Amino acid sequence: MSKNEFADIIIIGGGLNGLAQALAFAVHGVTCHVIDRADQAAMLAPHFDGRVSAISSSSMKLFEAIGLGPALDGKGCPIEQIWVSDGLKPGSLDFVPAEGDGYLGQMFENQLIRRALYEAAQTRPEIRLHMPAEIAASQTDDAGVRVELKNGAVLTGSLLVVAEGRKSASRDAAGIRLTEWDYAHEAMVTAIFHEKPHNQVAYEIFYPTGPFAILPMLDDEAGRHRSAIVWSVSRTEAPVYKKLSPRGMAHEIEKAMGGLLGAIEMNAPVMGYPLNFQHANRLTDTRMVLVGDAAHGMHPIAGQGLNLGLRDVACLAQVVVEGMRLGLDPGDAQILDHYTRWRSLDVQSVMMATDTLNKLFGIPGKTASAARRLGLAAVQRMKPIKNFFMAEARGESGNLPKLLQGLPV
Repeated sequence: MSKNEFADIIIIGGGLNGLAQALAFAVHGVTCHVIDRADQAAMLAPHFDGRVSAISSSSMKLFEAIGLGPALDGKGCPIEQIWVSDGLKPGSLDFVPAEGDGYLGQMFENQLIRRALYEAAQTRPEIRLHMPAEIAASQTDDAGVRVELKNGAVLTGSLLVVAEGRKSASRDAAGIRLTEWDYAHEAMVTAIFHEKPHNQVAYEIFYPTGPFAILPMLDDEAGRHRSAIVWSVSRTEAPVYKKLSPRGMAHEIEKAMGGLLGAIEMNAPVMGYPLNFQHANRLTDTRMVLVGDAAHGMHPIAGQGLNLGLRDVACLAQVVVEGMRLGLDPGDAQILDHYTRWRSLDVQSVMMATDTLNKLFGIPGKTASAARRLGLAAVQRMKPIKNFFMAEARGESGNLPKLLQGLPV
């Protein structure tokens, strides 16, 4: 594709969801422009910042279906068990798949996923990347989509996919309002080396001050054991932690871990992200559709943020490709209505479940703690309920789009 040329789809946002969406379209012959103001060379610089994602088995099937299998093979750490506790008190809950069921997911460094997506997109003739590029003006109406870039390029298409994250200017310009609230907490994200092997176990420890997650990673080239940390702390306390020396921060993390993995040292800088709940009151507008964080931003308590966005990607690809086969325009209102109906219940269910879980474990006091531990112990004994939660963790529940089953549309 060349400048000023039409493409079926224009995608604003070239992050994980945006590039995955472009590839999901491209493997079915649908052409795309992808616009992002970030410089990909800087985003893909060879350094590790501690950010990782838990990729469910269904999301992994999507990655394989859009051509990322070889690039990601062997790069993720399998999650073979999830261990949940109220503090470090008795009454924990552990999720262990039955023999032959496969693992619950894989932990990947975000940078590895981004690189695989970007390099795959560069090879697809159906995708034209505009990175870095600034948008000067955009318009969506019954006639189509028109986006003018500051470099003079004019891009046209039939559907605008907004994948530019929580602070989406395109969503706000369309008048799509948000339901949102602030958790008054910050997620401190980093990675550590640790003395003892993690044995592919992911730990979720709930403290009254906020959840503390230990997420297994592959050993480094020297054989040192590694895990990622996502620690939710009060926004007033976060600056104090971030001012600590690496040795001081390692001491605080080791204390919060209760010695589970032995002595630790830092493997990445500490990065902080404000935590809030954010849900778009509608997912579409005229020839416009929201995916990923532009549509929903939630607490990282269950590690489902990226997986939820990838379910958007798979669903949108399916309704658009099937609609085009019937002769419909990609931006046809019938296609967008189908996407809204398919995604709304799943998105709301996952977001409210994580919000409720966060609030439940945040209630202070011995009585609340005792009640939570009784609840965990009860679930531990109930196999059908545990199996349901494990299916949710794998992303295998509900009406799955074909790409999440590893099938073409």
